Amino acid sequence: MALLDVGVMFAAIAVAGAVANRLGQSVIPFYILVGMALGEHVLGRLSLPTVGTVHVPETEFIALGAELGIVFLLFFLGLEFNLDRLLARRSEIGTAGTIDLANFGVGLVLGWLVFGTLLPAFLLAGIVYISSSAVITKSLIDLGWIANDEAEPLLGTLVYEDLFIAVYLAVASALVLGGGDVAAAAADVGIAIAFILALLGLVRFGTPAFDRLVATDNKEFVALRTIGAVVLIAGAALALGVSEAVAAFFIGMAFSATDHVHEVESLLEPVRDTFAAVFFFWIGLVTDPALFGGVAALVALAVVVTAPTKLVTGYFAGRAFDLDVRRSTRVGLGMTTRGEFSLIIATIAVSGATAGTFDPAVAATINAFAVGYVLVMAILGTTLMGHSEPFERAAVSWFGGPSTERNADPDE
Repeated sequence: MALLDVGVMFAAIAVAGAVANRLGQSVIPFYILVGMALGEHVLGRLSLPTVGTVHVPETEFIALGAELGIVFLLFFLGLEFNLDRLLARRSEIGTAGTIDLANFGVGLVLGWLVFGTLLPAFLLAGIVYISSSAVITKSLIDLGWIANDEAEPLLGTLVYEDLFIAVYLAVASALVLGGGDVAAAAADVGIAIAFILALLGLVRFGTPAFDRLVATDNKEFVALRTIGAVVLIAGAALALGVSEAVAAFFIGMAFSATDHVHEVESLLEPVRDTFAAVFFFWIGLVTDPALFGGVAALVALAVVVTAPTKLVTGYFAGRAFDLDVRRSTRVGLGMTTRGEFSLIIATIAVSGATAGTFDPAVAATINAFAVGYVLVMAILGTTLMGHSEPFERAAVSWFGGPSTERNADPDE
């Protein structure tokens, strides 16, 4: 039956992806929704004549596949960023990213007002702060913005967020699994930060080793060696209490400077997309939609509060890169999308509840909130990016000044 369950999962994911593509929407919400529909909390509650309950269980393969999805998503994000290029624009990235941090403060205040304690507020702050690297990058490519000037502040701010969230995840994991005891978690945090620094050193000085690793004409060996390096280091990070996603991001940065980066991307892109789909399906599979009723007001409040703050901070991030009003507006619209990292943060709460170090009721609330929030913000963000022209015209009318020649589209 396990093979049949996996077959049902992949077939459902394929159908959901086709529907999303037909509607011109991000596939992420559709993968989550089909996971919920086939899970024990929806289909599993229905009893069919002579058959009984039929649903896709959370098997070890699906759970592991979801973890691999996180690893490959962040590995590919790291492939987009070359350390030398980032250092060359560090001033603009630092300014834009610091402006964007205001969203974390807004989330922290919102979480404190809702939960009244620091640790759940800290988790909620991370969920509403971090934009979706995967969805934004895909939207940039689909809309043809990837070669435009607005792509640089968008990707630069995402890098700042990812570096911040690398430390954040290390701290959050240590605190949640330590039951909120800061003193007890301090050693784990120290180990995690030391590992991150080691990864940074690997990015800076280890590129020649990675280049030799994949210096072969045999595509099978290139794929296997790359996967082996990424998964092995990500697994070592997880064993030390560091997010596997963060480790994969840094390894991607190390590979980005090699002479074989394009070959690695073309070979592993189908692997990334397959396991990323499993990750989003798994998120839906373990989520009880009945909990949405209890968090609907919180999701609505968070959307109303955090969508405008991302728009504003994104706009000023674009201005920090010396973009005009229209391009800066596009940056703001793009940054509203939330996705994979928000869900990863929610899984920390679920892991804490499983380990007995975090309140299960609060963990369930945070998980349901994260899924609902990501569903809304992924659809909202991709829709805003796809229909940006009215917002661009309104911003130009409000702030004044036409688009400059420097920021014009290549086809204009």
